[in-house]
Amino acid sequence: MDRRSFIKKAGVAGAGAAAATALAAPAIAQENPKFTWRLTSSFPKSLDTIYGAAETMAARVKEATGGNFEIQVFAAGEIVPGLQAVDAVSDGTVEMCHTASYYFWGKDATFQLGTATPFLMNSRMQNAWFIEGGGTDMLNEFYNTQGLQAYPCGNTGAQMGGWFRKEINTIEDLNGLKMRIGGFAGKILAKLGVAPQQIAGGDIYAALEKGTIDATEWVGPYDDQKLGFNKVAKYYYYPGWWEGGAALHAMTNLGKYNELPEHYKTILQDACYFGNASMQARYDMKNPAALKQLVADGAVLRPFNQDVLDACYAATQEVYAEVNAANPAFKKIYDSQLAYAKDAYLWQQLSEYTFDTYMMIQQRSGKL
Repeated sequence: MDRRSFIKKAGVAGAGAAAATALAAPAIAQENPKFTWRLTSSFPKSLDTIYGAAETMAARVKEATGGNFEIQVFAAGEIVPGLQAVDAVSDGTVEMCHTASYYFWGKDATFQLGTATPFLMNSRMQNAWFIEGGGTDMLNEFYNTQGLQAYPCGNTGAQMGGWFRKEINTIEDLNGLKMRIGGFAGKILAKLGVAPQQIAGGDIYAALEKGTIDATEWVGPYDDQKLGFNKVAKYYYYPGWWEGGAALHAMTNLGKYNELPEHYKTILQDACYFGNASMQARYDMKNPAALKQLVADGAVLRPFNQDVLDACYAATQEVYAEVNAANPAFKKIYDSQLAYAKDAYLWQQLSEYTFDTYMMIQQRSGKL
């Protein structure tokens, strides 16, 4: 080969490689643009498990995008109060929030169904319905009408029934009771004489201590111990029939969500689902020890008796009938959840229930 020809060809090739390198950097930058979003939580930092799900999600997004998509997490009250989180997202004050959808059921009862459907699904069923049953897509049909796009980002599992200053032995004991209770459940209990109050998590203790309320529910042992409810109310009831599983959502302003590159949308969705799983895992690890400590400190565990549960169940069916008749969006989603739950309980009574019951018998007999 002619030496001068070789050098000339090599020079052309080198120039081409340099041009490709020059083009690669801006092309990558275009594919991975920088976004900095703000997320307002409905929860205080002190509740590290429920607040922490948003931090977990945000960290995953940042890592997966090489720091190009950053979501800054703010506690309730740092930008807006916790119960104004959805408004702040829909009006564009912030790009995202992390909240319980049912806090906003007063806007539209359909918001309830994103968090918990009283006397229906447990958390395992919820996740199956969200992911494999089309639930997330169905909810987003509704959320989109509110200027939102949302994905599950946390679950508490089945919750406790709450803290009461007095025992609840009959339906009459509920009459006139002032109770902090979130979402749709207050509408149900109002049929039984309860005066429901919706109070943000960080404000509940003061209300209970001052006697502004007679009872409260929040989540379960780990959070309730942190909030100190056992210091101002003695009786700790179960189960929280209004929250067989309580799902949290990361909600995004729909316009801002649609500005994201498609692979950023996928990363955000995957990060939300990771936050969803990790939050319940944390509660499942932390609740047992917290419950033992609460009992050691004087909390008195009480189950709601059958008469109380039956009355609450009947009131719940009345409310469903009323809302379904008036709200087509609610009915569409509720009917999907109900159809799935009917089949899911057929399976779980054979699998989870029988296995769990046997193992609990071993535990109670000291063999486990």
